[in-house]
Amino acid sequence: MIEYTEGIYTFYVYILTNKNRNVLYTGVTNNLKLRLQQHKSKLNPNSFTSKYNSHFLIYFEKFSWIQLAIEREKEIKNLSREKKLSLIKEMHPNLEFWNSLFEQ
Repeated sequence: MIEYTEGIYTFYVYILTNKNRNVLYTGVTNNLKLRLQQHKSKLNPNSFTSKYNSHFLIYFEKFSWIQLAIEREKEIKNLSREKKLSLIKEMHPNLEFWNSLFEQ
């Protein structure tokens, strides 16, 4: 059995949506603030998030280990849209955007 102690780094699994909340994108990063800025500025104009204007943070989870974050990202990506929405609504039922938490 593998035991994990508290890591010294922070990783985030996050879900983005667009203004109309009809697209969901799941990703993983070690710097959520920077990653949100990159999505918003369309750093990669050919990416999914650029194409669908998905740069509004709607959900995130924090991890101390990248392996666990990647595993969770894969789990979320494999969920149906309905299950993703249920997960998001557990955290905040009105599906409000959280970008302002990371734009300072």
